[in-house]
Amino acid sequence: MKTQNYILTIALGVLSLCACQSNKDSKGVADSANKVKDTMRSGVSDSGKAIIPPIKVEESDAKFAVEAANGGMAEVVLGKLALEKSNNAKVKDFANMMVTDHSKVNDELKALAKKLNITLPDSIASDESKTRDDLAKKSGAEFDEAYVKDMVDDHKKDVKAFEDAAKNCKDNDLKAFAAKTLPTLKMHLEAIERVKKQMK
Repeated sequence: MKTQNYILTIALGVLSLCACQSNKDSKGVADSANKVKDTMRSGVSDSGKAIIPPIKVEESDAKFAVEAANGGMAEVVLGKLALEKSNNAKVKDFANMMVTDHSKVNDELKALAKKLNITLPDSIASDESKTRDDLAKKSGAEFDEAYVKDMVDDHKKDVKAFEDAAKNCKDNDLKAFAAKTLPTLKMHLEAIERVKKQMK
C-alpha cells in the first residue's frame, strides 16, 4: 500500500510539473500522463462487478487514443472556423459535417478513454493551433483552398492511422472503435476530394 501511495505521489508530481509547463501543449501533457500512470481499466465493470485481473492498456493504444482525440478536436475547431469564414456552400456543407460527425466521435472516444483510464488532451495541440491561426488570417477563395487542402491531407493521415489501429490495437474496445469510425473517415475523405475537384 505504501508503494502504491509513493507511486501515486510521484505521478501527481510529474503531472503537476507538466501542467506548469505552459509551453507544452495538451497532447504532450496527455502522452506524458499516460506514460506515468498505469493505463488500465478501473477493475470495475459497467455493472459494478469486479474485473479480475484489470486489463492493462498498451502505450501504443493510449498514443492512438491521444492522436485520435487531438485530430477529432482539430476537425471540429477548423470546421467551425470554415463555417464562419467560407462563402462556398460546398465547403460550408463539408465543415458542418466535420463539426457534427467529429463531435459525436469525440464524445465516444472520451467515454472509452474514461473506461480505459487513458488521459486525453483537453485542447488541440500546437501544430493544429498554428494551422487554425494561419487559416484565420485568410479569406475568400484563399481560405477555401487552404482549408480544403488541409482537410484532404488530414483525412488521408486519419484513414491510415485508423486502418492501422483497427488491425493492431491490443485493446478490443479501441480496436472496435477504430473499425467503427473508419468508414466515416473514408466518406469524409471522398467528400472533400470531390469538393477539391469542383473548386478547380
